[in-house]
Amino acid sequence: MIVFDLSCSEGHRFEGWFDSSDDYTDQKARRLLACPQCGCEEIGKAPMAPSLAAKGNTRQGAAIETTQVAKGEMPAEVKKALETLAKAQAKALKSSTWVGDKFAEKAREMHYGEADEAPIHGRATRDEAEDMVAEGIAVAPLVVPVAPPDELN
Repeated sequence: MIVFDLSCSEGHRFEGWFDSSDDYTDQKARRLLACPQCGCEEIGKAPMAPSLAAKGNTRQGAAIETTQVAKGEMPAEVKKALETLAKAQAKALKSSTWVGDKFAEKAREMHYGEADEAPIHGRATRDEAEDMVAEGIAVAPLVVPVAPPDELN
């Protein structure tokens, strides 16, 4: 499965899950994609930021602060969903190994059977992430950025 951040021509952002990059292209060509918020069918890939590091003085698991969105305060349901996602991510990362800037290299080693499968997280450039997706490697950006373990206070 591949996860793409998508957006419609009206500016709404949402996530789409596809079997492959070709599956996304096929569904878009057949006009099977639509914005879940407004129904717009003019869909494109939104910029992604895979596994961005937070500031070094940010503690993992800290409370999420709300921010102003285009048309007002973030809805309570959205805030609760983000908090739930942050907690689930923190729980998943407990059993994951930080591999830093070697994320793409380690993910490829596992994908091609050169290393044992194991949960990992780290940093990848946008180009590296897009290349891995094109190769069929299942990667996804972290919902909440994390600081590398060696940069935590």
